[in-house]
Amino acid sequence: MTLKGISLALATTALVAVALPSLAQDKSGPNVGAAAEGAAPGAASTMTLAQELYAVGVAQGDAVTVLAAAKLAASIEVASAEPAALDPSKVTVDQATFAKKAAPSPVPAAPAPMMNDGTPRAAAKATFFTATNEDEGAAEAPATAEAMFAKAKELAAEDEALLGVIDDAMAETGRGRIGGAVEWVSRLPAGQTDVWEIPYYGNSYAEIAVVGDGDANLDVAVTDENGNVICYDVSWSDKLYCDWTPAWDGYFYVTVQNMGGSRNSYYLLTN
Repeated sequence: MTLKGISLALATTALVAVALPSLAQDKSGPNVGAAAEGAAPGAASTMTLAQELYAVGVAQGDAVTVLAAAKLAASIEVASAEPAALDPSKVTVDQATFAKKAAPSPVPAAPAPMMNDGTPRAAAKATFFTATNEDEGAAEAPATAEAMFAKAKELAAEDEALLGVIDDAMAETGRGRIGGAVEWVSRLPAGQTDVWEIPYYGNSYAEIAVVGDGDANLDVAVTDENGNVICYDVSWSDKLYCDWTPAWDGYFYVTVQNMGGSRNSYYLLTN
């Protein structure tokens, strides 16, 4: 290479080195990107639908609706996990405005959402404020598929034909299950707030569901590390489903407030 060629190469390298920082991804806005190609709702969505359908079936005393819910719940495979302890200083919590975001410092470490060896997604949780009521509620957790099948049988009473259909559905349990979901359980007293920190990869489909046991109203918000709201629900409900595609690797915060007068034992599910 000639001296002129070497000089040109060095100049080009220097130019690229100067330009690279300007090409860095802007992470100051909402961490939501274009929908991931081929993404489709998974186990978290299915369980949310199952719980909603179950509540309707029980309220109406309809064994067929409860059976449909049981079949949905039995169609998914969920790994149970225990959350790590989240340092309360890492997040700011405004109980009045429902604004939750990562604290400006220290900056969280790079996320490790789902390991290639199948290790479940990591999550950390901190609980804030003082309980306003010690009532433990009627339920220990949202209904399982087994409990739903049992309720369907109870509502079917002496309808032998329907009981046979329920038995057949129970025999099919476990075939072709949808996998990949992780669940954590939290027993949240009245007046308290849980904040969960969950990492996700950028450009990868993400879904989160909060499924309560029906004992108390839960207000739920999903925000990114900048405090931008991804999903938000303050209706009279204890269930929320949220899906999106992060634009970059980052932490997301799920804030669950118990607005009722008794404990709510809820599941947090992710893909």
